[in-house]
Amino acid sequence: MTRSTDISPLSVLLARVDAVTDGAPPAGTITSGFPSLDKMLGGGFRRGDLVVIGGDTASGKSALALALAIRAAVAATRVLFLSGEMTVERVLERVIAIEARTTIDDLRLGTLDEKERAKAGAVALDLRDHLPVVDRIPAGGIGELSSLLEGVRPDLLIVDSLSSLAPRDLDRDQAWARAVRDLKELALDRNIVVLATAELPNLAPRADARPTLEDFGALGAVRRHADVVLALYRPEMYEQARDIAGATELIVRKNRNGPTGYVDLYFYAQWLRFEDMLDPGR
Repeated sequence: MTRSTDISPLSVLLARVDAVTDGAPPAGTITSGFPSLDKMLGGGFRRGDLVVIGGDTASGKSALALALAIRAAVAATRVLFLSGEMTVERVLERVIAIEARTTIDDLRLGTLDEKERAKAGAVALDLRDHLPVVDRIPAGGIGELSSLLEGVRPDLLIVDSLSSLAPRDLDRDQAWARAVRDLKELALDRNIVVLATAELPNLAPRADARPTLEDFGALGAVRRHADVVLALYRPEMYEQARDIAGATELIVRKNRNGPTGYVDLYFYAQWLRFEDMLDPGR
């Protein structure tokens, strides 16, 4: 009896294991650009994964999602960033502000000094070939979104936010649940990473405002279907008496393939910029 020469999925997996050298990211892994987070996630996000980032109103969810998009794109990942709340121009304005470490108002009003203007120009030049593709979330929902992917073929799709994609004819929890299930299916079918932001209001009245899995609601859809759930917590929003401006916890509430825990970030609010406290990097 002749053994089939077809390469089995197990053989492919073992070949990948053999190919990974010490310190090299595993195959099929997409960096977040934040070393501490990548370390906790076993090298970064994995293809087929649905990642959800949740936090209170104005906690910086969109800024963090955009930072992930920029850093992944700089690492030669094809990224599609879809916004439900900003025009393409405003998203790109934020990209320059984040990377040039300047304020949106100074960019808009042209009040940059000579040094700041030169830096903004240099950032724009450096990013010219390493920008995420930016567009609006299509009004047609997941069906139209699938058509959009055909033209871009991203490795990483970022949807900001989940509520902008959710069907309008359902209540909030039902709509979010449908959107979560659709995005997870999209990640698997396209073999890409899909990341969505989620607003979690009403955290302030309680003693500990750190978001939990239960706060994501959606009839438990995020808990069940998301592979990685990240909770964004900035203590200064709730504890003004303490000198903790900028301190940020990115809490890994769910990690289907590894440990949970938290990552220390710092948020420069004036620049809308997050940095890794243990490894600032770029």
